[in-house]
Amino acid sequence: MDAARDQARLVDALASSGVLGGATATAKLETHISFVLLTGTYAYKIKKAVDFEFLDFTTLAARRLFCEEELRLNRRLAPELYLEVVPITGSVDAPRLGGPGRTLEYAVKMREFPQDALASRLLAAGLLGPADIDRLAARVASFHSAIAIATPDGVFGAPDDILRLAQRNFEALAPLLTASQERSELEELRAWTEREHAACRDAFLRRRQLRFVRECHGDLHLNNIARIDGEIVIFDGIEFNEAMRWIDVMSEIAFTVMDLEDRGRPDLAHRFLNAYLERTGDYAGLAVLPFYLAYRALVRAKIAGLRAAQIGAGAAGSAALTESHGYLRLARHYAEPRRPALIITCGLSGSGKTALSQVLLETIGAVRVRSDVERKRLHGVAATARSEVDIAQGLYSPAASEATYDRLRALARDILSAGRIAIVDATFLRQADRESFRMLARDLAVPFVIVAFEAEDGTLRERITRRRGEGFDASDADLAVLAHQIATREPLTTAERTYAVTYDAEAPLEAARTPTAWASLAARLAARGESSSGPPNAR
Repeated sequence: MDAARDQARLVDALASSGVLGGATATAKLETHISFVLLTGTYAYKIKKAVDFEFLDFTTLAARRLFCEEELRLNRRLAPELYLEVVPITGSVDAPRLGGPGRTLEYAVKMREFPQDALASRLLAAGLLGPADIDRLAARVASFHSAIAIATPDGVFGAPDDILRLAQRNFEALAPLLTASQERSELEELRAWTEREHAACRDAFLRRRQLRFVRECHGDLHLNNIARIDGEIVIFDGIEFNEAMRWIDVMSEIAFTVMDLEDRGRPDLAHRFLNAYLERTGDYAGLAVLPFYLAYRALVRAKIAGLRAAQIGAGAAGSAALTESHGYLRLARHYAEPRRPALIITCGLSGSGKTALSQVLLETIGAVRVRSDVERKRLHGVAATARSEVDIAQGLYSPAASEATYDRLRALARDILSAGRIAIVDATFLRQADRESFRMLARDLAVPFVIVAFEAEDGTLRERITRRRGEGFDASDADLAVLAHQIATREPLTTAERTYAVTYDAEAPLEAARTPTAWASLAARLAARGESSSGPPNAR
């Protein structure tokens, strides 16, 4: 009998017989590569006997091997969920878990959690907030710092292999598209992918040499992330294909960024990207991010297209096809020319630069670097570690401050060279520092804007006192530092004011999220040909 039919009968028997136990009737979920049986207490995942270009589950031995790999890999991120691999014995129509006799199938046994805990469902319900995104970024950054690293001359991360994986998306998608316009657009995407890959070739090699190719999760989208008991849990990583798991960490986070944008939340996508970069310092990775964003969108387009082909005619098949087309639109967006710009802040400590530039970066899709974070990174100090401020020596000496601005300038160059809008969050109280960044913008032929944050001295003192009491921020500024800044600051010159905008930092933070909050900045950028439009909402 056909293996796929046997498997379907076995799964139906497991679901209906009660052999799996549990607090509720067994429910069955199905993807293009697996069956998942939910009992209310445990979940049992069975791999389908299928063969795609990226996996082969057609033999029982292969399904056992990949069940064991799934257990090993996912215990890195969710040990509390992944319990064991269990054999299924008995007969196709009367199966049982374990026991004597021939093994018919293997399943990964997991603790079940409510499906409403999935990040995708939380987002749809408006329940996935900024704090969740920050925790996710921290979790991913910590994971990436701890996992196995590919050797620079090993089999993973070679530029030709990266292109080969990308090309497989087009090979799988082409037969699924019927309209001539769709095929033409797919060919344009293929050509862009090959051009972008060629442009990034040296960066791919450099990143492998610098050990950014690691044994990642590989499938980091919102359906594989959950909030369980208040904690962010990542599960269901790729076990079936080493090349799709041993990847650049930028390819990993590109999936999450793309998924958030596809679901209509570019603000959270920008927040996630920035939070991850701020923790890792991997701003150079932005050079390859556009390639990986388009690649990830095309992966999802392919999977949705394959699912549509499996389902066939009907509402479900039509929905999967629409989903595939939406991902193709998003991939085309990532292939569009990018318009970088350089924005620097200017203001005393406590004037709201960091809080307000956070809102700004989420609004316009920028990448921010912070002097408070980079100063400490230069000295091997954790961002939130509290340091005593001495403006004559140590982290805050003139030499240290000069080195910090040099680093900020180098990181801004990386961001701009990657086609991104860069926000540099620092006090910029010296005209010479502001001028050096204006010259950087001139050299790279990108728009340059100073955002000057202004607040009353009493407000600044109150904010600094409160912030130091909370102890959560990277800033070490105290009232003595504020007094020094007030005494030594160099106001914007008449020439600087021609490319500066002023923001009233006395206004409530919520005001920064209104449609008109950044109108002056948008006008400055638009006058220089800048566009801050976000990605299309694919669904």
